[in-house]
Amino acid sequence: MPFTIQICKDVINEDFCALFAMGLRRGISWPDTDVLETMPKIISNLSGVEAPTGYESWMVIKKDSLEIIGDLGFKGFNHEQQNVDLGYGIIEEERRNGYAEEAARGLIKWVFSQAFVKEITARCRVNNAASINLLKKSNFTEVKQDNEMVYWSLTLPR
Repeated sequence: MPFTIQICKDVINEDFCALFAMGLRRGISWPDTDVLETMPKIISNLSGVEAPTGYESWMVIKKDSLEIIGDLGFKGFNHEQQNVDLGYGIIEEERRNGYAEEAARGLIKWVFSQAFVKEITARCRVNNAASINLLKKSNFTEVKQDNEMVYWSLTLPR
């Protein structure tokens, strides 16, 4: 489910009534610090569009319990380079259960079905083995690495 500006503002203000009214529940530690730090960036991305386009951020929701357990999405669309930058996060209690991989796979499939996206980029910390593994499983190629980050690319399959 895509974030909206109002949902982001509500989360920042610890008001979950609208999410509860949609039948959603909060995961054990959702929203975590990472989500709260990301909310202003999501609001900024959404401020440039009338409604979510798919190139912003999405909530990751467990199908069986309707718990919000994380987020993933894009940091906008780069028209010039025809690419998007993927980011994701799952609350600690739900990591290593395949949720990020499943959500990323779905979003990758969707974005490559859009005729104008040719590349997905991503980055993760050099010591984040879980993210490195997820990106490798998703067929990303390591582009470069510095002291803190590994940078990745996935191009449109031919």
